[in-house]
Amino acid sequence: MEILEPNLVGFTLVFSIIYLFGYLIIFKDWKEKVRSDASSCIMSLAHGTPAAILSIYSMLQNSQTSFQNLDFSTQNSPFQEIILEYSIAYFLVDLLHYLIFYPSDVLFIAHHLATLYVFLTCRFVVHHGAATLIGLLFLAEITSPCQNTWSLARYRKNNIPMADKLYEKLSPVFYMFYSLVRGILGPLFVYKMGLAFASGKADGVISRPMWISWMVVIVSAIFVSILWIFNLWIDFFRERQRKKLKKCN
Repeated sequence: MEILEPNLVGFTLVFSIIYLFGYLIIFKDWKEKVRSDASSCIMSLAHGTPAAILSIYSMLQNSQTSFQNLDFSTQNSPFQEIILEYSIAYFLVDLLHYLIFYPSDVLFIAHHLATLYVFLTCRFVVHHGAATLIGLLFLAEITSPCQNTWSLARYRKNNIPMADKLYEKLSPVFYMFYSLVRGILGPLFVYKMGLAFASGKADGVISRPMWISWMVVIVSAIFVSILWIFNLWIDFFRERQRKKLKKCN
């Protein structure tokens, strides 16, 4: 399995530079904990928005990502593999971020390792299935600008009044958007993907153990995303209730 592709090495260097630029220059005066998190957000923005745009372009060129037609028989195109390499590079650098600063955050480390497993095997082992995974990538990254803006505001809301206002206004918008994408559209797409695999559309190009492992990873990621946003909604309504009680008193 040849992983040292020029594009992959180049993208990894680019994301490393973006992270270090954020850590050493943009956020150099921030406290250590939020400094590393904010640097990860900047890198996530640099990955998420371009990845979503590239995914849209790829899907427009390829009908295999539609709900009606998930076909795994076509080999990954060079453009699709570039998109996979771009995302692999991001997750590699962000995984390093968690291993250095949050080695005990088992959930996020496991999420990144599982995502890398799916992307790496699709790109370098089976060479099929990219069209469908790119559809999932689009659903995962379309929320990136909103999510990272919300995260940056959250890091500074206790220090900067404008950040606090932005966080308060953006939270319900982000939660609704994320809930729609990760709670409804994502599961629908994954359900269609599972039906396509079970019908035998991947037979001959993706082994049964491989696509089953992909589905386990993807379904688990969807479940964790739903659990995460559910907890955020609980905190949101709890905080609103606390503020109402405070006003009454």
